[in-house]
Amino acid sequence: MAGDADTVLYDEPAITLSLVGDAPMALAERLTEHLNEFDRVMTWPNVVPKDAATLILIDRTGPAPKVLLGRRHANLKFMAGKFVFPGGRVEVADRGIPAASELDPAIAARLMLATARPSPAKARAFAIAAVRETFEETGLMLGRPGGARPPAAAALEIAAPASPSPAADAASPAPASPAAVAAWPAFAAAGVSPDLASLQFIARAVTPPRRPRRFDARFFAVDAQAIAGRVDGIVGPDSELVELVWMTLKDAESLDLPPITKAVVAELDHRIAQGFAPELPIPFYRWVRGRFVRALL
Repeated sequence: MAGDADTVLYDEPAITLSLVGDAPMALAERLTEHLNEFDRVMTWPNVVPKDAATLILIDRTGPAPKVLLGRRHANLKFMAGKFVFPGGRVEVADRGIPAASELDPAIAARLMLATARPSPAKARAFAIAAVRETFEETGLMLGRPGGARPPAAAALEIAAPASPSPAADAASPAPASPAAVAAWPAFAAAGVSPDLASLQFIARAVTPPRRPRRFDARFFAVDAQAIAGRVDGIVGPDSELVELVWMTLKDAESLDLPPITKAVVAELDHRIAQGFAPELPIPFYRWVRGRFVRALL
């Protein structure tokens, strides 16, 4: 996605201690402890966080699971040179994209918790946005061949108003970006439709107040076997992501990761160990009374 709308939770030094492998209770305590270690500059006018979605691809073909991370361009304003998961802001057109399968109802229900104006369509838009942003930033199409076909670019342009209505609040989905308008015709040309049933909802995090940009990000995970197509040339020296790497969760900790990314890596490690059990609560990181807290949804 465009650099000005990246899912930037905050731009701070990376956590250096290892978190992967901790027991659940110790993990929760250590994650919140380390997220609260930093002195944050919080002098910007406060704004409502914008809805966003992130997707973690997991390759389980080897002895240890690996995840896909991208290194951000060194000249970007935020998180320059850091490794992140693909993701970005939810856009208006995400609500109307057909899919080969739908979200698990239990996941959709979790996505609607602690959410302004919750609806099944809004929950679904988070998942669609995660798939779209992954394509925009990596060229990877997550889905399955055949099924419902995404609408053409012209339909997306019609569906997405040029500017939000005066009544829309800051958390409303953004109008479709040029990249978003181009994404779904590429899926249709390849005969690929999003496969939402394959997505797992694993975490949520909100940027602290009075930061330059604020996002309410939902983190999804999906098996790399869901990759159904690829467009080359999207990642490179002049792109938002200059390289992609597959790393084990333990090795990923050695990369230059934003603190929240490292926290989510540790959360993912726990969920993989539990086999993505559907009854597992969703960790929700947010700022309360001057510090990060980890609630459960």
